Amino acid sequence: MTSSYLQKQLDYFKSNQDEFVKKYKGKFLVIKDQKIQGIYNTEIEAYTDAKKKFELGIFLIQQCSPGQESYTQTFHSRVAFF
Repeated sequence: MTSSYLQKQLDYFKSNQDEFVKKYKGKFLVIKDQKIQGIYNTEIEAYTDAKKKFELGIFLIQQCSPGQESYTQTFHSRVAFF
């Protein structure tokens, strides 16, 4: 699987985020083949169960929270380029 496959899974979450948040707010979703494959209380539960069922790299674990912050990360660095 490629990163474009995982991007499709993320796009699926984003396009359905409002609906998912109403149903599963705070839960961790395992998404594969643009379908929710499992709903879990913790990220480790989601990972442990998903790796038993699916090959690593072909599923997405996404916390179900509102807003763009739920699927973006910002990293800060003190490195300066000259």
